[in-house]
Amino acid sequence: MALGKHHFEFDVDDAFFDEFEYSLVKKADLKCRVEMEKQETMMILDFHITGTIGATCDKCLSQYPHELDVHEQQIAKFSDEAIDEDDEIIALGKNEHEIVLAGLIYEYINVAVPFIASCGDEGNTPYCDKEMLDKLNDLSANNEQDENPDPRWDALKKIK
Repeated sequence: MALGKHHFEFDVDDAFFDEFEYSLVKKADLKCRVEMEKQETMMILDFHITGTIGATCDKCLSQYPHELDVHEQQIAKFSDEAIDEDDEIIALGKNEHEIVLAGLIYEYINVAVPFIASCGDEGNTPYCDKEMLDKLNDLSANNEQDENPDPRWDALKKIK
């Protein structure tokens, strides 16, 4: 490729994640745009990934589409010398002519998956399982009513 900026666009869908055995993401409808700036000694890759992934709400257990908007940058340096592993730079030999982006795209998407997934405004989205939320609220109310202190613990409360 010639020096300068080059643009690439990829569709990232269910088939992409099928290639990764233990992927957190199983369903997706994403667009990945990559701008590669090739220079004499390195390449700068700017990733912009947008779309939705299939997620499960941790509260009501319903499936919902989770919106993603990921911006990441990766630098690949042409060098025959080893680069410190602390640096987040990919080392490419001077004679290498390709870089595989699938692993980077996979990593960026999986890192963007929320740690606690929520389908949004509880009970007010079309994805919410209202029956499950009602049951959780009933059980929560019953637990609050049943919290009469056990008199056997009163002696421990006096110890200071």
